[in-house]
Amino acid sequence: MKRAPKIGIGILGGLVLLVLLLVVFVLVFDFNRIKPLVNEQVSAAFGRDFAINGDLGLDWERPEGEQGLAGWVPWPHVHAEDITLANADGFEGETMAEIARVDAWLAPLGLFAKRVSLPRIAFNGADATLIRQADGSDNWTFDIGNDSTGEDGDSAEGSGWSVDVDEIAFDKGTVHYHDATLDADIDLAVEPLGEAVPFAQITGDDSAVETDPAAVRDYVFGWTIDGRFRGAPLSGKGKIGGVLALKSDTTPFPVQADVSSGSTRVQVAGTIRQPLNFGGADLDVAFSGASLDNLYRLTGVTLPPTPAYSTRGHLTAEIDHAKGSTFAYRNFAGKIGDSDIGGNLSFDQTGQRPKLSGELVSKQLLFADLAPLIGADSNEHKAERGEATRQPADKVLPVETFDTASWAAMDADVKFTAERIQHGDTLPLNDLYAHLVLDGGEILMDPLRFGIAKGELNTTVRLEGDKSPLAARADLHARRLQLDEIVPAVEALEGSLGEINADASFTGTGNSVAALLGGADGRLTVLIDRGAISRNLMELAGLNVGNYVVGKLFGDELVKINCAAADIPIDNGLATPTVFVFDTENAIVNITGDIDFGPESLDLTITPKSKGPRLFTLRSPLYVRGTFAEPSPGVKAGPLLARGAAAVALGVAATPAASLLALISPTGGEENQCGPVIERIRSSDANTENDNAG
Repeated sequence: MKRAPKIGIGILGGLVLLVLLLVVFVLVFDFNRIKPLVNEQVSAAFGRDFAINGDLGLDWERPEGEQGLAGWVPWPHVHAEDITLANADGFEGETMAEIARVDAWLAPLGLFAKRVSLPRIAFNGADATLIRQADGSDNWTFDIGNDSTGEDGDSAEGSGWSVDVDEIAFDKGTVHYHDATLDADIDLAVEPLGEAVPFAQITGDDSAVETDPAAVRDYVFGWTIDGRFRGAPLSGKGKIGGVLALKSDTTPFPVQADVSSGSTRVQVAGTIRQPLNFGGADLDVAFSGASLDNLYRLTGVTLPPTPAYSTRGHLTAEIDHAKGSTFAYRNFAGKIGDSDIGGNLSFDQTGQRPKLSGELVSKQLLFADLAPLIGADSNEHKAERGEATRQPADKVLPVETFDTASWAAMDADVKFTAERIQHGDTLPLNDLYAHLVLDGGEILMDPLRFGIAKGELNTTVRLEGDKSPLAARADLHARRLQLDEIVPAVEALEGSLGEINADASFTGTGNSVAALLGGADGRLTVLIDRGAISRNLMELAGLNVGNYVVGKLFGDELVKINCAAADIPIDNGLATPTVFVFDTENAIVNITGDIDFGPESLDLTITPKSKGPRLFTLRSPLYVRGTFAEPSPGVKAGPLLARGAAAVALGVAATPAASLLALISPTGGEENQCGPVIERIRSSDANTENDNAG
């Protein structure tokens, strides 16, 4: 044999022997001897004390599922017991984590690229305390393998090594979470279920399993949570999978939860992506609680106060921690109070401010369920939805303040349609459409449109919550409201052509409805063309004062109205009619005085002028005094004054008759009964001006 082949064979044999000796060394070596070195190196890398207090060992295993050379090379399997990791400097408590056992599998080929690749890490018996302080710093962020700065301020070059972890498995463990930024103090406990629960059994959706049985894994662990979040009690329970896929965008992690905070309950079932980084979600979600505005504490989404609600739909999330995330709540349905609600909403955090957009539909809306929007619900209902404000017994206008601070937290563009409105027999609202835009703390509702009595009430409302106090403007236009629809129980009105047309405009400042109206400026103009009035009609409307007044004026008769006209300017909350007149078949009735929205006081005089001998009960004027909460009607002392009565009844006070005439044209035609009344008012205006000139 030649010398060169002999040398080659010798070298090869030597290498084989060296490998065998290395394998034997690894197999028989007691790795506990290098624990001090491992503890020292890991402590230096983490910047805090790390210790393996129990056994440290190494096994070699061929990986499952690997292809090519990586599948033939045995992988080292490191296991360590009784591990402790100290807390970061400046955080309460000495220990951040204690782990009974850790198993880690290392992909050795990555070492050639200075990468510590750990396809899988398994934790057993973990107990961790996670803390975020008020300045936003936390104890779970580590700077490993990156450039660092030494104590002297000079930049120290890092080692160039990186760490990759693909999956984390776990079993029984506890997590204590303290977060000063969220006012949170939460304890989480995780335990094995004993028997895995199929994903489809919880969600009722087996489509993903049918497509790829490995795509969605089973629920393996149960968990419970208890503590406080944003100042409210928090408790809940649920189920999760057994392995966290940290890097895969396609391997979903199953979650199920039933969590309550205060009066709010949230139930979810589905999957999340990249669970430790929360890369996205695909969940069936149900919300319920005393009021939708309570969700702000949990979600950061500004919603209005409502009666008790419940809703269920499908939530998807695309999470981008750098650019902002988007959420979509699709095809949800539920109830708010006794009204149904459904639709689609999206929440976009990619802009300057988060924005809520969508369309909501209610097939049947109970009008009373809108009362909490302006604080007009009862004190009992306020208590149920967690509102601390109470309506005083002597006040009618809502005193509950608007939460303008939350308006600035986000923007919104939401459309709402109520196909049918239920309000008993007293207010025949048919439907509702509203388009709400919230921008920089300012709310614009344009339009806010009601279908009512075969006519329409079109409203535009602007609330400038970015001002202190809040500034508001409202413009209302009622057209072609049919009287026989408003009071359908009165047979005499059936088939009536009578209509109501009205215009109103108000401006004001204040942080509640009571404050806004208490200092409001504006004008209300109303025309009623034909109709009828009776005590029964007042009883139907629930107007006790009106019932008294009508009874005194007309007895129990049904009296037809030719025309009713009102022009009421409002100055700093004081409404003083320039015209408030009813032209009936028997008399002309004029109302004078004022209504003060500030103290909610009434001081009105009702002066009738009989058209003939049939109306024998009208001998003295009537009055309505007192407050909105406790009005006091009565009969003024002394007989009805004859002199000037006709002038008073026709509203001789300076009257902008043009504003009333503008309301006649929608009623249409020469049959309108208000034309003659307005003409008499105009004539009275002209005569008054001539007398003043003379």
